[in-house]
Order: sequence, then C-alpha cells, then structure tokens
Amino acid sequence: MSLSCFELGERMLAVEEARAAVLALAEGPLPSECVSLHSLRGRVLSEPLIAPIDVPQNTNAAMDGVALAWPEALPPDGFLRVAEIFAGHDAQRPLADGECAGITTGAPLPPGADTVIMREQLAIDYGADGAVRVRVERPERVRRGQNVRQAGEDIPRGAAALDAGTRLGAAELGLIASLGFAEARVVRRPRVALFSTGDEVAAPGEALPAAGIFDANRFALMALVEEHGGEVIDLGILPDERGAIADGLARAAVEADLVLSSGGVSVGDADHTRAALLEQGELGFWKIAIRPGRPLACGRLGARGVPFLGLPGNPVASMVTFLQFAAPLLARLQGREEAWPQRLTAVAEQPLRSREGRVDYLRGIYRSDGEGRLVVRDGGAQGSGILSSMVRANCLIEIDDARASVAAGESVTIQPLFRLP
Repeated sequence: MSLSCFELGERMLAVEEARAAVLALAEGPLPSECVSLHSLRGRVLSEPLIAPIDVPQNTNAAMDGVALAWPEALPPDGFLRVAEIFAGHDAQRPLADGECAGITTGAPLPPGADTVIMREQLAIDYGADGAVRVRVERPERVRRGQNVRQAGEDIPRGAAALDAGTRLGAAELGLIASLGFAEARVVRRPRVALFSTGDEVAAPGEALPAAGIFDANRFALMALVEEHGGEVIDLGILPDERGAIADGLARAAVEADLVLSSGGVSVGDADHTRAALLEQGELGFWKIAIRPGRPLACGRLGARGVPFLGLPGNPVASMVTFLQFAAPLLARLQGREEAWPQRLTAVAEQPLRSREGRVDYLRGIYRSDGEGRLVVRDGGAQGSGILSSMVRANCLIEIDDARASVAAGESVTIQPLFRLP
C-alpha cells in the first residue's frame, strides 16, 4: 500500500513513489453527468456504452452489384434479375433459385441471398420480353459470402461498444452516433484552480519591470490542464502577501477539484506563502529524485481535502512535473484506466548524459529511421528555464535512476508529447 504524502517525511523520494502518493490524493472518479453528443469530444465515459441495436442493423451489400444465393452449379443462362434494391429500402420479396437482385452499397440483402457480385464481374443481357439476365464472367473468382456485411458484425446488440473510462475522440463520437445515442453519461470535468506568485512576475500585455519576468508558467499549465481533460479556474497572479494567497486558496478549496501553483512553495521561500498554505489545509514538502523539478509540494486544502500540488517555478520543470504527477491525477479523477505517462522505446542516436540516483527527463526529438525503428536525440540545451526546448521537443527522454548515461545505439524510454496539428 502506498503511503500518503503526509507520511513520507523530508527524505528524497523516487519518482514512482511520489507518483503513487499523488494518486492517493484522489479517492476515485468525480461524479457523472449527462452530456449531449455535440459536446462529448474529450470527455470520459462514466459507464459502459451498451449497443441497443446491431451494427450494422441489417446484413447488407458492401459493393454495388447484384445479390444472389451462390449455387453449387451456375444456371446455364445466367440469373434472372427480378428487383432493384437501394440503400434505405427493404427488399420486396425473397429470391428464388436462379434469381438475383440489383443492389447498391449499404442496401439490405433480400431473404435467400448470401453473396454480392460487383458490377465489374457481370455481363447483362436484355431480352426482347423485357427480362434482364445476369451472367458471372469469371465465376472462379467468386466465393460464397463475398462483399456482404453481416448484421452485428461490427457491434452486436447488447455488447459493450465502449468501456467506462474511454476518452472520447472523433472515432468514438462516430461510433456513439452510429448507435443512435444523442447523449452519454461522462465524468464531470475536473475543475483545476491555478495561480502564480512572485513580485517579479508580470502579466503578458503589461509593462515588464526591469527585474521582472512575464508569467509564462500559468499559460502553459492552463493549456496542459485543458489537454488533459480539465476545466481551468484562473486565479491569476497572487501578490506575495499572506492574506491574498490565503483568500485565493480558500476560494479554490471551495470551487476546485485540484489546485496547482507554480513556484513559491518549497522550503526556504517566503514564510507568508507557506503560512497561507498551512492555514488552509495540510501540506507535505517533498524532495523528488528527478531532474528537472526536484522541489514539489503536495497536500490538501479546505474541508473537502482538495488535492494541492505546488510545482517548481522554472518553466520546463513546471511542465515536466505536471506531466509526471498532475496528469496522472487528472486521469484518475476522470476514471481513465490507461497507464500514464504513456511510454515508447527508442534507440538513442547520440550519447545522453544523466546521473545515477535520479530520473532525468531530457527534451528530445524522435522519428522513425529508414529501417522503421524509433530513434531519438536530445533537443539541444536542457536547462530548466529554457522554454524553447519544450517547443522543439516532441518527447521527453526518460532515463531511469539506475543509469549514469546512455550510449549511442542503446534503448531508452520516451514519453511522446501532445502536439496540436
């Protein structure tokens, strides 16, 4: 059983140990709500979606051509075409031996038919009496049951079409619509309150003080929250005053399901910041064997025990620690069961530096080489304040704490980074 963040003390924690303690802050998924199909993109199912119909509903044609019952021996003068069946219309009558029906893609097969032969394989003879006979030109290329979609072959009635915990994208929305659902029950989006602190921090659009920096972290973190299914409560930049920080935290503890800060919570920072946090809840200060992002605070706020994570102040460190700790917590709050972070294996194109005893996350660029292997290289300068390195990267290279370095040609773990198209 994993320990809570309040039982771990001041010792240096392994990354997996810290991640388990963060996940323990969430008792389980948030409550569910019913949401219309138009608004389901990115949401997470709270219960299995059970198919109320067969998909497809009818056994139907996968090609334009003729539908017939494939015989043991072909009729010497071909098949008599007795009907035309179009998509959206039922067959009028069953087919008898030696009969066929013209059919379009998606139209239901008439009773008695088991095979569809596409038009390109047919010769059509029009008789003087108006009868239309169809001959198969290359019967050796025809097999019984070809070009037929069976009713329920995609999803049978009563089956779980989608499991609880599925995050809904384009394919899932199409599937939901194909079953006739206009809405579905999903987990409520986690509400994530976040703020920055620091007398040196200025809002973008304002004049930059001589000793100031623009507030990059809050906007990067807001985007990450939304990418991982959360809903942002933006508390802005809180002044370096105990009362202002306490008021912001008190509001967040009522409205939010998770509270994030960037900078100002590690040991040695201003006493009023730490005092405000302790005033509103309980806080465990951590040291994690990770680079970048060693200082990270974990705790709970308010009567509801809302999880709190104090991320490092350096921009890259705040993003890396979000992905390692806040993202898995958001996944749990939404009931998502897939492993997080998501990992692949690649071959290092160059030597990579690390240090035993900590997990290093290098910003990297991976690709597929000429042999179809994933290969990866670092993305240049790795300082935790070099935000442009995250722009260049398409992955994090995860070097575990048992490795002092990675030689060119050795395998290494990577975590692909989400990128908008």
